[in-house]
Amino acid sequence: MKTAFIGLGVMGYPMAGYLSKAGHDVTVYNRTSSKSEQWCKEYDGASAPTPAEAAAGADIVFTCVGNDDDVREVILGEQGAIRGMAAGVILVDHTTASAKLARELETALAEKSVGFLDAPLSGGQAGAENGQLTIMAGGKEETFERAQPVMDCYAKAITLIGPAGHGQMAKMVNQVCIAGVVQGLAEALHFAKRAELDVPKVIEAISKGAAQSWQMENRWQTMSNDEFEFGFAVDWMRKDLAIALEEANQNGATLEMTALVDRFYAEVQELGGSRWDTSSLIARLESKP
Repeated sequence: MKTAFIGLGVMGYPMAGYLSKAGHDVTVYNRTSSKSEQWCKEYDGASAPTPAEAAAGADIVFTCVGNDDDVREVILGEQGAIRGMAAGVILVDHTTASAKLARELETALAEKSVGFLDAPLSGGQAGAENGQLTIMAGGKEETFERAQPVMDCYAKAITLIGPAGHGQMAKMVNQVCIAGVVQGLAEALHFAKRAELDVPKVIEAISKGAAQSWQMENRWQTMSNDEFEFGFAVDWMRKDLAIALEEANQNGATLEMTALVDRFYAEVQELGGSRWDTSSLIARLESKP
């Protein structure tokens, strides 16, 4: 297919690469043009100076940018992708954004007979680089069925959750779960260190039982060593949790733990950890006397 990929961050860059390696015709756009130039040196494809020009002639347009405002700009702005898209095209937004925005985009794109999926991702930078992402999608079933084979290029699991906005809400559920697991792991490791336990032996023992998690397997060692200069940044996690807390205010859900962990992440930011991995929750505990 002829595709466009808008947003070449730590996720979008390798995702667009997988589309190219699968044989799709890819045109990329990135706000910092040097990133697009570098991508074109590494993969077969072309770059465009605006989202509208990247989307022109595409069968499917993918976006993966920062937040709601960024999504509106690259899709609905004066030079947004909607200006270059014809009837029958599909737009897949991989940004973690609000459900309200997803519904707004579906309405705006439907006026041009363009299909839409909100399709946030889980798996982080490693998942994007290894083509092993998990995708939670919202939208119409027929749109999903057309887009799924293309998304398979960089995903290990893709699920249509429900109508537009449901993909984003599923991602909120994902982030709420992660917040609680990471805080629990941070407290557990902090406790083990203060108790002068042999941490590797403790992890070896408990990781075979009910306490096991992806976070434990992949983060316990770096957390114990105060290594956080990698992974999914605290700033982005707070953005995601704010979206979940706002949605909860609207639907009446009680997210007490999520609000508490969000405040803990604010303390990590005050420690200078805005760009640290989300596992840096332990840093605020270790910083206390």
